[in-house]
Amino acid sequence: MKTLFLAWQAPDLRHWFPVGRLDADPEHAKFIFQYTQGALEAKERGFHPMPSFPQIDKSYQSEELFPMFKNRVLGAQRKDFGEYLRTLALEHNDPIEILSITGGERQTDSFEVFPKINKLPDGSFHCRFFLHGLRHMSDPAQKRAMVLREGEELGVSIELTNPKTGLAIQLTSQDYEFVGWTPRYLVSDLLKSLADVSMIKATVVKVNPNEVPVNRRVLVEFQGHLPASVEPMTDAAFQPIVAGSMKH
Repeated sequence: MKTLFLAWQAPDLRHWFPVGRLDADPEHAKFIFQYTQGALEAKERGFHPMPSFPQIDKSYQSEELFPMFKNRVLGAQRKDFGEYLRTLALEHNDPIEILSITGGERQTDSFEVFPKINKLPDGSFHCRFFLHGLRHMSDPAQKRAMVLREGEELGVSIELTNPKTGLAIQLTSQDYEFVGWTPRYLVSDLLKSLADVSMIKATVVKVNPNEVPVNRRVLVEFQGHLPASVEPMTDAAFQPIVAGSMKH
């Protein structure tokens, strides 16, 4: 099983809530969607169950990827699909992996998808994402980002006064040019354990050309080790509402 979370952005405070969880096993045609405890908190900010999943306390199962998620991936029938995969550094069409990397953002709604970070028995973890916030950076910073090299290591630091999120994790080039942020979903667990993390490393995987949308310009791999006391994405907000639901 691979797990993705669905996040919803409140229109007032622009705060993100994890509201749903997708457990996917494409090889065995098994897909399960459940709302999480975060949806209950989000309801106080105006969140309503989605038409495709109308009951907040129900577990939904399907033999195919639900349209809510499938529609956030470029169709394989598109002529430019091969190039699309190359911008993601993927060799095969894996909708779950595509959603994990791209976030499945659409201009028509307030949802975003992100992967569950899995800690291996040795405490290590890794994930890939596109550099966040590049469109909001200064021209010099954007130009510096575009000449990053594949395999180049980026500096990782904590931002304490981010105007939108308060706390954030910044990424910088080797010559200390601030080029963007990690996704929001990484911040909470890393900050809880940062003093004990033995290694955090961010590496440039791919830099796509200017014709690629800016939100898919610089692909980064993030990896490190978490202490035994920290299991990522296990706070109450990430737990399914349905009693007795399986956990992965």
